[in-house]
Amino acid sequence: MGFSVFIIPILIMIILFTAILKGVKVYETFVAGAKDGFQSVYRIAPYLLTMLFAIDVFRRSGAMDYLINIISPLSHFLNIPEGVIPMIVIKPLSGSGALGVMTDIMKTYGVDSIEGKIAAVMMGSTETIFYTLSVYFGVCQIKKVRHSLPAALIAHIAGSLAAVYICYMFFK
Repeated sequence: MGFSVFIIPILIMIILFTAILKGVKVYETFVAGAKDGFQSVYRIAPYLLTMLFAIDVFRRSGAMDYLINIISPLSHFLNIPEGVIPMIVIKPLSGSGALGVMTDIMKTYGVDSIEGKIAAVMMGSTETIFYTLSVYFGVCQIKKVRHSLPAALIAHIAGSLAAVYICYMFFK
């Protein structure tokens, strides 16, 4: 058992002792923070549940498969492996959905395949756009996303293409 096991408890003790030395009422401050946390959850829950419901409907209705079929010719033109197209589609919608897609890619093609490597890089370098926008804008109660969504989608496409071509450069 190494020192790393004690890092978190030591950090907690340092924070507690520093707070006590500065005269901070630790328990009351913690309770106030927890209360604020519950209020944040209460404010974002409707947005989050709506987004999760919409993602589930999108996947179960077959719309995702339809969209993948539409994107396939473009992906062939751009030299994107067909196996990673579901990752490109689902990642902006759901992080857990993308994790499931990545797991399927790893099972189907293998972790050392170009598809597996591209999926892993995409997982780490692209964002769950709709989830993030719904949570952050929901908390701030922003109704009009204006340019945020198009900019985020452009960044997702750029990140996805970069993941593909960088993986080709390094692994193929």
